[in-house]
Amino acid sequence: SGGIATLTLDRPEKLNAFTNEMLHGLVTALDECEASEDVRVVILTGAGRGFCSGGDVSRMGEAADNRPHVTKDRIWRDIQAFPKRLARFEKPVIAAVNGVATGGGMDLALACDIRVASESARFAETYAKIGLLPGGGGAWFLPRIVGQARALEMLWTAEFLDAAQALELGLVNHVYPDADLMAETRKLAGRIAAMPPLSIRLIKRVVAQGLNTDMMTSFDLISSHIAIARAGVDHPEAIAAFREKRDGEYSGY
Repeated sequence: SGGIATLTLDRPEKLNAFTNEMLHGLVTALDECEASEDVRVVILTGAGRGFCSGGDVSRMGEAADNRPHVTKDRIWRDIQAFPKRLARFEKPVIAAVNGVATGGGMDLALACDIRVASESARFAETYAKIGLLPGGGGAWFLPRIVGQARALEMLWTAEFLDAAQALELGLVNHVYPDADLMAETRKLAGRIAAMPPLSIRLIKRVVAQGLNTDMMTSFDLISSHIAIARAGVDHPEAIAAFREKRDGEYSGY
């Protein structure tokens, strides 16, 4: 509603520990959000008292098929499906972390563009504690968000951060009272959704491109993006709205 799609991890009895079906369900939901002109911003959150506790530990251990080729295939095909799809998803995605986010659950939040948290939220990269590594993207995303040294400490110690610590590190953008989390997240999403959608998508694209290119290449790319944005109907509408001191009515093209 209001240009905002809300995706909810819904396995609260397991703190939303994900299954393969849930992960691929997220990918399908992103496909639908990308295809829908009604969706301008996506919020990802969890049902109940937690965001996501990661992989279901009850399914791990000696009973699991731990042959290397089977494990690698599952990580590549299932665990990494969501961050890979997000890498091609050009609309903004906000993680509303409403409680514990650990291991693969923290990785889901890290893959999103922006993270906000409730006061009761807690974060931990718990892979080392169970003799594993961050297969869902934690080793790639976390150093880019909080820096290499902080990321290594979190990954090596598996210690929890509370919401205030996460805010101090820049892991989350905002912390809200538990009861206000979704309302405040929707306000933030609404402010983004009210902007010209093509501009928002091209800004996301050029920021991602710039993180992986040199300055001159980034400047060349953004000049092309600006040329595209200026040729659309939203740019003159935005100028008119500014001059007339009113909200703009944007179509994206």
